[in-house]
Amino acid sequence: MTTPSTPAATQRPIRLFRNKAAKIAAIPMILTALVVFMGGTIWTVVFSFTKSKLLPKANFIGLDQYERLWSSSKWMIAIENLVIFGLCSLVFSLVIGFVLAALLDQKIRFENTFRTIMLYPFALSFIVTGLVWQWILNPDFGIQNVVRSLGWESFSFDPLNNQEIVIYGILIAGLWQGTGLVMCLMLAGLRGIDEDIWKAARVDGIPAWKTYIFIVIPMMRPVFVTTLVIIASGIVRLYDLVVAQTSGGPGIASEVPAKYVYDAMFLSQNLGQGFAGSTMMLLAVLIVLIPWAYMEFGGRQRD
Repeated sequence: MTTPSTPAATQRPIRLFRNKAAKIAAIPMILTALVVFMGGTIWTVVFSFTKSKLLPKANFIGLDQYERLWSSSKWMIAIENLVIFGLCSLVFSLVIGFVLAALLDQKIRFENTFRTIMLYPFALSFIVTGLVWQWILNPDFGIQNVVRSLGWESFSFDPLNNQEIVIYGILIAGLWQGTGLVMCLMLAGLRGIDEDIWKAARVDGIPAWKTYIFIVIPMMRPVFVTTLVIIASGIVRLYDLVVAQTSGGPGIASEVPAKYVYDAMFLSQNLGQGFAGSTMMLLAVLIVLIPWAYMEFGGRQRD
């Protein structure tokens, strides 16, 4: 004897009230996201079109703040530095992190020790990392002084005081801190590859480097996409390292957008200009997140 099927209309309320405790517990976070994050973002964008100075005022002036922003040499240098830092950080973090992960994936001895050592810098704050590398790159008692004490008197390495290469000195500190996290993400992806794939590649006589490039890396696409989003979000928010190492100097050679926004809002007391810079940074984040969301969720819906 078959029981009559439950109408869909009566099933929906039952599903709606499932896990009520979890839904109730999520209410504060939902309200925080909607009111604080979304509300604050909309408020910032709206007041970026005003002539706000020390205090926000609804004195709308159209796109004047954005015209002033993009005509500022300090902002253009900040954007150039962010592009250089971002591209180099993306490339070197992924390459170095993947190579280190591939080496650790060989079931070497003391793997846990090496993994902990490589991940340890990520546990430090950016301020601490910036100060440490400021000392290491200091010509009086850092790398330059050590090499010269070994007899190479003509050796010169002082990137933080050179306007042409100061951003690369900051990049070194950023790579030192962030590469360990990339390595761990890549190692987790490599450990998810079926061992039978490696056995089949060895039986077919495929070199290890071809196996990585043509088989393993395509299978790790979700890991690479997630890693790219994490790295990109950190690049846009670059601030602490610059303040700790150079404070934007020498001159304005190491300015970045986040520092420009902070200086405009709290030092120059020009909220409208700071809001305009913040809005442009938000746009940069959306440029990263929208393609990622489309690839991750749009593709699944098509499938």
